[in-house]
Amino acid sequence: MLEKKKLSKNPINKLVGFFCVILFNIKIISFDWSGFMDTGSTAFILICSAMVCLMTPALAFFYGGLGRRKNVINTMMMSVLPLAIASLLWIVAGYSLSFGGHGNIFGNFSHLFLNGVSETASSRGLTIPDMLFAAFQMMFSIICVAILTGSVVGRMRFTPLAIFVVFWLLLVYYPFAHMVWDEGLLAKWGTIDFAGGDVVHITSGVSALVLAIVVGKRRDFGILEHRPHNVPFVLLGAGLLWFGWFGFNAGSALAANGLAVHALVTTHVSAAAAMFSWLAIEKHVTGHPSLVGGSTGLVAGLVAITPGAGFVSIWSAILIGLMVSPICFYAISVLKKRFAYDDALDAFGCHGVGGIFGGLATAIFTTPDLALDKANIGLIYGKAHLFIVTILAIIFTAIWSALVTYGIIKVIAHYMPLRVSDRDEAIGLDDCEHKETAYPTFM
Repeated sequence: MLEKKKLSKNPINKLVGFFCVILFNIKIISFDWSGFMDTGSTAFILICSAMVCLMTPALAFFYGGLGRRKNVINTMMMSVLPLAIASLLWIVAGYSLSFGGHGNIFGNFSHLFLNGVSETASSRGLTIPDMLFAAFQMMFSIICVAILTGSVVGRMRFTPLAIFVVFWLLLVYYPFAHMVWDEGLLAKWGTIDFAGGDVVHITSGVSALVLAIVVGKRRDFGILEHRPHNVPFVLLGAGLLWFGWFGFNAGSALAANGLAVHALVTTHVSAAAAMFSWLAIEKHVTGHPSLVGGSTGLVAGLVAITPGAGFVSIWSAILIGLMVSPICFYAISVLKKRFAYDDALDAFGCHGVGGIFGGLATAIFTTPDLALDKANIGLIYGKAHLFIVTILAIIFTAIWSALVTYGIIKVIAHYMPLRVSDRDEAIGLDDCEHKETAYPTFM
């Protein structure tokens, strides 16, 4: 043991003795840094949370521009409604059901109203506090449910949609957030999802398709050509989505580190490649590359890279972006016409199909250097386990999302009509549902 020696009154001697004791203690005491909060990472995730929140009004502009003039208020309202509902529901029970406990499907009720969620420490081994982690994840639940509303614009009443949002979050989003990102069933299988390909895009895209089929087609679907009423809105929304997606994907590293940098770069190059690919396809097929097409392509590229942004190499991110556009283009321009479903703003064609492709691409291109488990790597590196598990997880997600969505909307339809009247649909939902006009006419 270190003998205690009497120090002289000289302050230099006292200081030297103090540091000797500190150095000695550092050698014999193992300090646990898992609860250490890093101010840089905390500031980074604070900014990323705000960026993901911005994505919801950005989606409102994207969807609003794609829709018809007489429905633009209603379309944007349907997109921003989750800012209110999903935020409050997350605080009340969503975080607890998603990230509390160790159940296979749900968490528990230990963090209702964010009870016991620390603002200064982490119980998850992160360098950001639990409250910030909860706030960051809340933004994902908001944008996820906003995505699926695009499939039923122009004919669905606002009240049943609001009710649907509540139950969809409880029975679809929260279970999958827990199953994939916490300690639930799909995580135990070994599936990976860096920022929400499965949890956000496949769930919302498949649910959007089912919702569109149950609610039914617009009254003039297949008779009149539905063209975007405000193309600058589309670009504004897509550009803000691109910006916010850096927070969406890079922030999913949950720290200001090299993984966040890598995710930012893969996100950007995938979007750029997909935009280029979509414009090239349009030029080849129609002879006229369009701003709407370029905007749609970049969003498809963002969707496709989301599940693998932190797992795949930069060259494979470019390849993912180049490949997703022809797949989504085919789904929107061919499959939708062949099966005659009215997914008004192509929530399934872009997010559902893009998310499924992105999940499969992640299972193919996940590199050993970036894999969470060095034995669970991409197919091209000689391991098939991740690819098989990913296929099973996608099938499970699609079936769960479809069946639960169908059940929720059919129950709601038993108690109230889902659609506006033919007359109100002809006039426009802005006037009949909200008594507002986006573009008033002055005499």
